[in-house]
Amino acid sequence: MAVCNVKKCSWLLAAAAALVLSGCVSVPDAIKGTSATPQQDLTAVMSAPQLYVGQEARFGGRVVNVDNLKGKTRLEIATVSLDEGARPALNEPSQGRIYADVNGFLDPVDFRNQLVTVVGPISGTAEGKIGQTPYKFMTMQATGYKRWNVVQQVVMPPQPIDPWFWGGPYPYRHHYDMWGGWYNPGPAQVQTVVTE
Repeated sequence: MAVCNVKKCSWLLAAAAALVLSGCVSVPDAIKGTSATPQQDLTAVMSAPQLYVGQEARFGGRVVNVDNLKGKTRLEIATVSLDEGARPALNEPSQGRIYADVNGFLDPVDFRNQLVTVVGPISGTAEGKIGQTPYKFMTMQATGYKRWNVVQQVVMPPQPIDPWFWGGPYPYRHHYDMWGGWYNPGPAQVQTVVTE
């Protein structure tokens, strides 16, 4: 009997560990880079850009413009902060703009107005314009990039806990509170999230 309980406990522990680990967020391989902590502070970089030339950086945000040049594509990105998975945060104001040069051709139709994260060495600054206003852009050579998807998901409100199962077996207790009465879960929330 004791062996059976140990097996059951170890199985439950393994299942719990798998569940916990599946919730961990990691940075996709395409934008991991080679540095353990790539530079992500655009304000610091723009205050003394020459100090950061050659240092690996990771920035993300919305692609404002795509310029196809000879042998490379230049992405103009309005940067925002990144979460722990290097995904751009939604509904945040821009922290500034950068030019990220990607080797090869990227179709503007696939990237304009999309969320991206880029990683690679900082190469300096370049003069440009936002509309008619002169602007100094940080430039980088993107060795990796990730285009993100924005999706909406439905989040149901929590259901009441019924430790005594007074509402009957599973199919019948779904909308009953712990006293056996009908429970209205209320309206579901719709969240917008960034995902691969």
